[in-house]
Amino acid sequence: MSIPRSLALPLASAALAALIAGCAGTSGPGTDKPGRLLSEQPLAAANGLSDASRQMRILYASTDGVSGKGTVEVSGAVFFPKTPRPAGGWPVVAWAHGTTGVGDACAPSGNPRSARDTEYLNTWLREGFVVVATDYQGLGTPGPHPYLHTRAQAYSVLDAVRAALTLPGVANRVVLVGQSQGGGAAFGTAGYTATYAPDVKVLGTVATGTPYLGAAASDVSTGLDRVSPQLAYLMYATVTAKLVQPDFDPASVFLPTAMADVQASADTCVGPMFNRLIGEKRTERNTLQPDGSKRLLGLLAPVTGYATLKLAQPVFMGIGGKDVDVPTAMQESLVRDACKAGSLIQAHVYADKDHSGTVNASLKDSLPFVRSLLAGQPVGSTCGG
Repeated sequence: MSIPRSLALPLASAALAALIAGCAGTSGPGTDKPGRLLSEQPLAAANGLSDASRQMRILYASTDGVSGKGTVEVSGAVFFPKTPRPAGGWPVVAWAHGTTGVGDACAPSGNPRSARDTEYLNTWLREGFVVVATDYQGLGTPGPHPYLHTRAQAYSVLDAVRAALTLPGVANRVVLVGQSQGGGAAFGTAGYTATYAPDVKVLGTVATGTPYLGAAASDVSTGLDRVSPQLAYLMYATVTAKLVQPDFDPASVFLPTAMADVQASADTCVGPMFNRLIGEKRTERNTLQPDGSKRLLGLLAPVTGYATLKLAQPVFMGIGGKDVDVPTAMQESLVRDACKAGSLIQAHVYADKDHSGTVNASLKDSLPFVRSLLAGQPVGSTCGG
């Protein structure tokens, strides 16, 4: 069984704790207004983007996506473009990032962006967008990070946009953009917008490497003896499993010899965690209990699924023909089901690209798609094609 996951490789920074301490106020469940900007400070230059004219780390209030009530503090970053400010302000790309880990030190706003993400986000800045990049609930702020929890990710994305809209020059014209874990977050956010944040004017969605963690997840199998660093993503998901079922025991999913890795995943970011599992030659056979991954994904299904497949705005989906991280067939299944539900989907398959390579390769098609959305022009659908 292949493990759906996201791929992003920012390096953890020991300075993140200081950033949090300097930016955060009180934390934990509260009654603050979702989307209120709590604080802002300049983003460390090493963690910035070269095509940004101004960049800041923000802290904002968001509804607790796990419980659905009360508010938590969430961190993120905002990048302003160097392009001239248009009448009405710059439109927004709400960036939903791929997996970085579940420990606070793995928050993207406290680390340099990967080379892939840097190239990608700089492109959107050059297009004249403000980029609003949430860290997601519990990642870089107190509390567990509910990894792959669709509602929690959606609330984090939407409230980051609300916070950014209070800054001068930011227009309420929003495109949701995400890769892998973030592709799922962007797709899921589109489904929550009408009920949770109708005040946020979403024009459409761009998603690459998008997981579909439902029945499709059990339809794909791989060699049990292939070294698979992607097992880290099942380990990260144990955090969410405990939120769903407090008495969840990771030993029901992982073999005793892998439990030290499961424990290490709590504060080891994705790059070092991959290296650890590669060094140990971790495979599905020597890591997982029989049907362990199916058991875990089944437990997570109620919170990792999408609220709806019928989205109000158009969706661009970029799919790598050689994607083994979020398998090509799984993404194509999501396209088919979303089309059947009545969504307008424009899907492109990049036959020679893997999970990560699809991100920037897809720009040749996603940029014209988004330009049409901004211009109020119709976009083509591949549904039924």
